[in-house]
Amino acid sequence: LSRYKNADGGAEVMATTKFEPCDARRAFPCWDEPAFKARFKVSLVIDENLNAIANARLIKETPLGGGKKLLEFAPSIKMSSYLVAYVIGKIEASEPVFADGVPIRVWTVLGKSHLGAFALSAAKFSLEYFARYFKQPYPCDKLDLVAIPDFASGAMENFACITFRETALLVDTNTASHTELERVAEVVMHENAHMWFGDFTTMSWWNGLWLNEAFATFMAAKSMHAWKPEWNIWDGFNVQRGVAMRTDGLCATRPIEFPVGNPDEARGMFDVLTYQKGCAILRMLELFLGEDEFQSGIVNYLEKHAFGNADTSDLWAALEEVVKPFSKAISITDLMNTWVFQPGYPVVTVAESVVSGSVTLKQTIFRYMEGNLPATLWHLPVHLRATVSGENGKPTVIEKVVLLSKESETFYLGENLSSVVVNSGGHGFYRVQYETNLRQKVLDNIGTLTAGERFNLVNDLWASVQSGQTSVRDYLAMIGILTCVHAELDINVFSVINASLQILRRITPRDDDNAGALLNLARDFAGTALNKLTVKAQAGESPQHAQLRGTLLMLLGTFGDPIVIKWAKKTYAQYKVDKTSVDTNLVGAMVETLANQGDTAQYDEFVARKDTATTPQEEQRFLFALASFRDSSLAARTLADCINGAVRTQDAPFVVRNVLMNATTARQAFDFVQANWEKMASLYPASGLSRMCEAITTMVGDDVADDARAFFATNTVKGGEKALKQYVEQLGIALQLKQRERGDLQDLLLSAYQDV
Repeated sequence: LSRYKNADGGAEVMATTKFEPCDARRAFPCWDEPAFKARFKVSLVIDENLNAIANARLIKETPLGGGKKLLEFAPSIKMSSYLVAYVIGKIEASEPVFADGVPIRVWTVLGKSHLGAFALSAAKFSLEYFARYFKQPYPCDKLDLVAIPDFASGAMENFACITFRETALLVDTNTASHTELERVAEVVMHENAHMWFGDFTTMSWWNGLWLNEAFATFMAAKSMHAWKPEWNIWDGFNVQRGVAMRTDGLCATRPIEFPVGNPDEARGMFDVLTYQKGCAILRMLELFLGEDEFQSGIVNYLEKHAFGNADTSDLWAALEEVVKPFSKAISITDLMNTWVFQPGYPVVTVAESVVSGSVTLKQTIFRYMEGNLPATLWHLPVHLRATVSGENGKPTVIEKVVLLSKESETFYLGENLSSVVVNSGGHGFYRVQYETNLRQKVLDNIGTLTAGERFNLVNDLWASVQSGQTSVRDYLAMIGILTCVHAELDINVFSVINASLQILRRITPRDDDNAGALLNLARDFAGTALNKLTVKAQAGESPQHAQLRGTLLMLLGTFGDPIVIKWAKKTYAQYKVDKTSVDTNLVGAMVETLANQGDTAQYDEFVARKDTATTPQEEQRFLFALASFRDSSLAARTLADCINGAVRTQDAPFVVRNVLMNATTARQAFDFVQANWEKMASLYPASGLSRMCEAITTMVGDDVADDARAFFATNTVKGGEKALKQYVEQLGIALQLKQRERGDLQDLLLSAYQDV
């Protein structure tokens, strides 16, 4: 039952299904397992003033009298029970667009269909792109994209009747930021990819969920890259890959695929390891085999398992049938099984070899925490870019791909080797650690690195800091080179810098001197980029630069920069008069800066703006900003609204999460969570409750860390047991960093960071 308010503020409800992984059995008798496929014919008796949609087109409507009508839908394709869908309510459809003759419509509550135009354009492109890529037409005669006001998941790939949260489907291109547009396009294309990977061909059992979700993530990125190459989607995926690596570097990680024995374990599979790690290893394999060869294997896989089910071994077999052997020593199956069935990933140490013109690569498992590490090896495709000096003294660049399968191997690159970049292009799912001399050569030539390579350089070094292998001082020194000397302008690189500064801010004693020193550090790192970008958008600038400007202003604003606070107040005054007068990519920075400094009057104004928002994105901006106010009475209001029905259940756990992550209100919020845990568990979707608990990773305060660990030792979330263990371990990593670096960091901030 999805609850919402209509345009007049009145309460409305709509009925919607979401059966994955195994809830179809709650609606009708069935073999509710993915390998049992059938054709489903849906008939619905509903009130005559309502509309309804299902997996197939409506074929008959019969008045029944008494205010009721019967709707009968055509049979679906042969599919799994979890893909059955029907939606009933006061809903309306947009005008259709056609992809290869198939009508695509966006369905919304009354009055919102005009917000579906952007999603329709993304859906049309991707449906046609996938039909060409897979060499298999879309197997239905219609596609409905349905916006649900209150929905447990981000979206659900019900065949031909895809359901979405409003924020993932509806958007006004005149007021949305580039990030918000990317989000809608990515979700639409992800779900459309499922029409082939998941619906047309389905995993045999839930242990193989990654075959659905990793491929949908991967194909969405490929489709977006083809649609909008200027968006640099694969560079943006670096951040998602980095999130997966953060989880996969834990002792509490898991393999991409492992045995699933009950529904809760199936629900626990929907995480960054299934989606983002799975996508990353597919991208790594594609670049190793070649894009055309990889595509041929995927086409073969879908042809062999059309309207049926498959396992991971079937995918590798299909690839091996059409891809020429790239190594006599190893098969695709042996190569990829090390990535799918082993948890974790390696760090590759790069050393100069005693053999002239060669480097020695050594792989060991990466872990943030010390302990008994398993003796694990991967078959690791390593892309290398070497610079050698020719006979005339001019440098020559050599690109080479090698397969590292042993613990340590030496590879020849060329005489007079001067430098080498390991994981060139930046797409490999592993970390790189250079010995001192080679690392300095990389830094000396930092201007020649791609954005992905610079991202990895920063991300790998920050991981090394968190694992205790590198000091914060050395990390900040490299960031200084990157931002102040190289003048870094990649938003993905700054995402790591921003995240690391936020962590350093948390583990540093909170006083005025430290706050000022941290602000100065943030100014140093952000200042050069912000000066080059300027505060106002420039004609012809890239979407990434537009995004970065907002990121930098938000960083400085939330760190308390008085100049940015003044800018936010002035900009908000303009926004209140005319929303379109403010750069859409700066609205988030403006709102967060004001919330971070806001009083009761500002809070009340944000609540009013949330309640009267004209787009889902505007509503979300002001809703989540409420969690950033630091006054305890305002935090109490926000938390209360998350359990009294004022905030929808799809959003409430994420709002609570943000209040918990607000360092000023963390203790108060955690006490509230403990007192209301059972009520939250009954109100919130399990997936949302699990994500709410992620906030404990930031609870490094001396007064709350031990309480958090003790509470979650006895309280858990169904399907989120593994995730909770991972969150607690991440808290332990942060506490170790605090213990290890706190004294030196404080001294560094107060005296020596300028020299760094």
